[in-house]
Amino acid sequence: MTPGMFLDPAALAIVFGGTALAAALRTPARDLGRALLALRVLPRRRFRADTRLDQIAALSRIAARHGVHALDRSIIHDTDVAAAVALIVDGAQPQAVVDSLDTARRARIERHRLVIDCWNGAAEAAPALGMVGTLVGLVAMFTRMSDPSAIGAAMAVALLATLYGALLANLVAMPIATRLRAAARAEAIERARLVAALAELAAREAPRVRAGGRFPSEPVAIADDEAEDAEHAPRERAA
Repeated sequence: MTPGMFLDPAALAIVFGGTALAAALRTPARDLGRALLALRVLPRRRFRADTRLDQIAALSRIAARHGVHALDRSIIHDTDVAAAVALIVDGAQPQAVVDSLDTARRARIERHRLVIDCWNGAAEAAPALGMVGTLVGLVAMFTRMSDPSAIGAAMAVALLATLYGALLANLVAMPIATRLRAAARAEAIERARLVAALAELAAREAPRVRAGGRFPSEPVAIADDEAEDAEHAPRERAA
């Protein structure tokens, strides 16, 4: 017995090609592209909010010392935090900041759900396409009963298509969907930790903004402790 015995181009085309076609037909192209790009997340470490919390604390110290408008030139790579800081600089109320974060959270959950549904759909379609391959192989076998040399190839298609469908569903698509679901759940839990810190910053700075805080015309001198914070937590306001 050799590995080559388990390779059949026809069965592979039916199962893998059919599963890909089923996913393309049931999923919009944009979501299908996201599902493929989501594979990059699998080897990464789980999302942690610690570095973002450290950055928010550093931004809070800068705002307390130099005014909230000093944050307008900060470098913040996380889009959610950047949007919340932009609202805080504009003098938004804490509830507005919380609502903004909640809107971003819901949008992210929906994107994750669509990606996970795509892989779940592939896991559902693969065994069905395996059965299709089995039927195709049986039809080919029965129509060539007069040629004994063709029966073996047709039977191989029938059996291997079922095998490919089971393997694709249970060893590829379903594990991907499960791991993406776990990563999405972990990110949602971690991002919930950011809400209180940003709402607290908004509650502290909103009265100061309404009191007439002005944007500094000169570059702000940052103390040593703030420089250290900036080094560990890059500051950028996302475009």
